[in-house]
Parts: sequence; C-alpha cells; structure tokens
Amino acid sequence: MDQRDRMRAADSDREAVVERLRTALNEGRLDLHEFDERVAAAYQAKTYADLDGLLTDLPGVAPVSRSQLTPATPPPMPVPAPAPAPPGTVPRWLAALWGTWVAAVGINVVIWLLVSLSSADLVYFWPMWVAGPWGAVLAVATIGGLSHGEPQRWADKQARKRERRRNRGR
Repeated sequence: MDQRDRMRAADSDREAVVERLRTALNEGRLDLHEFDERVAAAYQAKTYADLDGLLTDLPGVAPVSRSQLTPATPPPMPVPAPAPAPPGTVPRWLAALWGTWVAAVGINVVIWLLVSLSSADLVYFWPMWVAGPWGAVLAVATIGGLSHGEPQRWADKQARKRERRRNRGR
C-alpha cells in the first residue's frame, strides 16, 4: 500500500467516483443494484484506496499514478449548424407572430377614430396602451426568435400540422 492509498478522500473525490459509477450505469456496465451498492460505499469511503476499489473493474479509469478520480470527459460532439430556413419562412413567421397584434391595434384605432368623429373632437389616443406594451413584447420575441432559429422551428411545426391534416383526410 503506497502513501496515496492511505490518504483521506475529499467529498469532491467521492462525487467524482459517483459520477463515474453513474456513467458506467448509463453505459450498461453496472446494473442498478451494483450501482446502489457502490454509491453507498463511495459515500462511506475514507481513503483513496477505498474509492479506487470501486472502479477497478471499470474501463477508462486513470492509473493510480495520475489518478485525480475525475471522470474522463469525452470529446465534445460537434453541434450541427441549423438548416437554413426555406425562402419565405421568415416573412410568414413574422406575419403569424405580428398578425394578431396588427388586427387588434387596427380594430382599436378604428373604434378610436369612430368615437372621435362622432364627438367632433379628437379623443385621447388610448389605443397606444394596447399597441405599445404588446408591441414591445413582440419586438423582443421577434429579435430573440430570429437569433435562435424560431422561424425554422415554426415552419417545421406548420409542415407537421399540414401532414397530419393530410393523413386524417385519407
């Protein structure tokens, strides 16, 4: 038994071993019962030797000489670039997003105009309280949606809806 094996393990060392055990469970190398037993033993471990014994039959553990008891991290998976939206997707998404706002504000302005005409006096322009806050929220949603690819997701969702309707009609 070398010096390192007799050294006291820290909570972070125990957590690293539990994470490695969780990975082994997800890989199918341990069954749930073995995982539970080893996790309990990891939290009760006092020394590095106790912790190392829980991982000896699992591949991918660093040798004792360089062991930090931290799980090996796989190389990051490349994130595929989002597919470009088909032509016309962004304008259709904007029309769907802003269409209700345009209709509601239009109705409110017409009502305001009719009230102003019937009273022969320009009434306080109250439609701004409908248009302003709602428009500000939609502006933020538009900017966020454009920067996160929302038009493409919207177009995909619309295509799925059309496909479902087509399948129901058969």
